[in-house]
Amino acid sequence: MKLAVFDFDSTLMDGETIDFLAKELGLEEEVAKITNLAMNGELDFFDSLVKRVSLLKGLPKSRVDEICQNLPLMPGASEAINELKDMGYRVVCFSGGFRNATKPICQKLGIDADFSNYLKDKDGILTGQVGGEMMFSDSKGEMLQRLQKLLGISKEDTVAIGDGANDKSMFKYAKRGIAFCAKDALKEVATDIVDKKDLKEVVKVLKD
Repeated sequence: MKLAVFDFDSTLMDGETIDFLAKELGLEEEVAKITNLAMNGELDFFDSLVKRVSLLKGLPKSRVDEICQNLPLMPGASEAINELKDMGYRVVCFSGGFRNATKPICQKLGIDADFSNYLKDKDGILTGQVGGEMMFSDSKGEMLQRLQKLLGISKEDTVAIGDGANDKSMFKYAKRGIAFCAKDALKEVATDIVDKKDLKEVVKVLKD
């Protein structure tokens, strides 16, 4: 058995979930600026996450779910997941984003499991608070080690695919770390770089 771990935002999904949500409140530009700093490694991921989610306060959860169920997939996502499964991989998703988005899309793609954060709501309205196990810059690396131990899969049989600085921690515990249309902060620690916006290219890299 082998393990392939994908980031979600700007990897499996074409864009950043929180930017789509912020657009509802007219705050897309402000939130995108903070997101960009975090993905470049210029701002602590936890601080950036808490700050961005606070700006979503007041958004109805029903609207959040509606937006999240209709997010655009990255080109080649479905084909890449199917092919990796045919190659004997367990495929999981680690996201510093939100379960509202990862759950429906990962189910649609046939991904084995997704790990992400939760947007807190009260009476169906977002409070501006967030919780979960993917909130820190080292969260993905910590979770990957736990998952490898649980599944009995070694670093040698693990590949990680992502685009931002918060994916660096999981690259440490994967034999192949593929930077997909990524920020320079991640490319610096990657074993492979894919700059074409098509996830089928990831499968090609693994077959080489």
